[in-house]
Amino acid sequence: MCGITAYVGSREAYPFLIKGLERLEYRGYDSAGIATVSNSLMQLHKMPGKVAALKSVVLPGKIGISHTRWATHGPPNAVNAHPHLSGSGNIALVHNGIIENYAQIRNQLVAKGYSFKSDTDTEVLVQLIDYYFSHSKDMELAVRKSLHDVVGAYGIVVFHKDDATLYAARKGSPLVLGIGEGENFVASDPAAFLDSTRQVLYLEEEDIAVVRAGSFEVKSLCDGVNHSNCVHRSVENIDWDLSAVEKNGYSHFMLKEIMEQSTSLKNCLAGRMDLRTGEIKITIDLPMDFVRRLSRITIIACGTSSYAAQVGKYLIEKYSRIRVEVEVASEWRYKNPIIGPDDLVIVISQSGETADTLAALREAKKRGARSIGVINVVGSTMSREVDSGIFIHAGPEIGVASTKAFTGQVVALNFLAMKLALMRQDMSLQDVRMAMMELSLLPEYVEKCLGSEQVAKIKKVAELVSSSKSVFFIGRGVNLATAMEGALKLKEISYIHAECFAAGEMKHGPIALLEPGFPIVTFANRKDPLYEKNISSIQEAKARSAFIIAVADHDSENLISNADAILMVPAVPDFLQPIINVIPLQLFAYYVALARGCEIDQPRNLAKSVTVE
Repeated sequence: MCGITAYVGSREAYPFLIKGLERLEYRGYDSAGIATVSNSLMQLHKMPGKVAALKSVVLPGKIGISHTRWATHGPPNAVNAHPHLSGSGNIALVHNGIIENYAQIRNQLVAKGYSFKSDTDTEVLVQLIDYYFSHSKDMELAVRKSLHDVVGAYGIVVFHKDDATLYAARKGSPLVLGIGEGENFVASDPAAFLDSTRQVLYLEEEDIAVVRAGSFEVKSLCDGVNHSNCVHRSVENIDWDLSAVEKNGYSHFMLKEIMEQSTSLKNCLAGRMDLRTGEIKITIDLPMDFVRRLSRITIIACGTSSYAAQVGKYLIEKYSRIRVEVEVASEWRYKNPIIGPDDLVIVISQSGETADTLAALREAKKRGARSIGVINVVGSTMSREVDSGIFIHAGPEIGVASTKAFTGQVVALNFLAMKLALMRQDMSLQDVRMAMMELSLLPEYVEKCLGSEQVAKIKKVAELVSSSKSVFFIGRGVNLATAMEGALKLKEISYIHAECFAAGEMKHGPIALLEPGFPIVTFANRKDPLYEKNISSIQEAKARSAFIIAVADHDSENLISNADAILMVPAVPDFLQPIINVIPLQLFAYYVALARGCEIDQPRNLAKSVTVE
């Protein structure tokens, strides 16, 4: 959701704050703002719209905070933009999250003489800190007391104009410290300060950090409202390439990340397969007897990750015949789920910070279930809370519409499905080795999908469809999830209505909507066990004069006679088809959005990492 950056040190804060915000703009871009202190005067500049709007004014000062907003309370205007100041003008605060009891606290503060300018829950928090500070003259104590009073989720950074100290605290929203020489940083994501330091410290739940130019302390809010002793949090070195958070000549991050997938999948595959022994080299911290008696697995995720979960369901059921349920994280924990110590829960998240998925994980653990995470971001909250984790090593994903994370998640789920099958003795070593051979060729297959001729054809087809009001995506079996993901991509960045149906369900209602030229995207992979059924669905739609776009591994006469456009992909086994088939759909969505003049990397109303419920 919202992006936070903060700086304290010997340099001017403004250049870092602006650059950091630009790298975090994927987290929200409704409004942006900066607060600094110079000569004991609070400096504030905030505007509706994107970070670029802030560049008209340079604020002096060697301590500061900044914010790019995804709106939750109040419209995205300058008044509701962060940072928010206290009524005294002495305290500035930025916040990511939701204060659920803000209305109650606001009423209490109004009764004490406080007034409010904005519609946000965040202004309530800065005024509450001001209230406690006015009585104690102790900023840490004031922050502690305020956070003790609030209900909800928060990642905050706050400072007083007369104190060159940043106070950062988190509960449910990520914050990371960047440790420099004579300077320190706070941000929602390490990408904000990568060109200044690679030394990072991830705050854990209910941590409060006291950050100065030459020092930092991390304490626990669980110790109550009074000052507490420091707690140990490890400082880690991250090895991200700075180029990973830059466009490097591409027009958009989304296109760059699509084109990176051969490399990102190489990284995901590296060191995880022993073709000689058939060993899957991932660590699953589960007792063998627990795995062998498993009768049900629940996979929990949101958005794109939930479609990867559908592929995971197919793979696990195919290899081990364990019943798998896929649940939408935002709904699962509210239905009094039937789950306990005999169950395994798999959670999937690119960021590892998705609030709904984290809440579901915690509910599952509370009920005694064991957990595995499929995660991209090392050091994320989810990676620390699951019993075992499989990292996809896709690198930073800046485009709001996820691409390389999806394909990495599907590869990781292949590993997990095979590992479980081996532990249960449900899959032979010969079959595992055969699957490994195909997986090892995956980067080569992906490169073929991204060839210049292929891309040019996809662009041409996308331009033909760009004026359409609606598009259907249909699939069967494992490619139903691929169709779901394709429809989501098109909706996210082109704003064209797109729906996905199981191909066999078309004739049970949706076919009534077909008219001449209606675009339908589907699949025709000869190695798909349901190939003949897919061809039948294509023929049914073509008989109603629909415009058929087929992702296919052949261009037979039969297919040519029924499809208006064929997007070619390599011929691969069914378990790899979601990875190979989704790439033309990613490019298709990209070029449709480009033809429509849409904001591709920052589509309206969306944010990359949804850290509020």
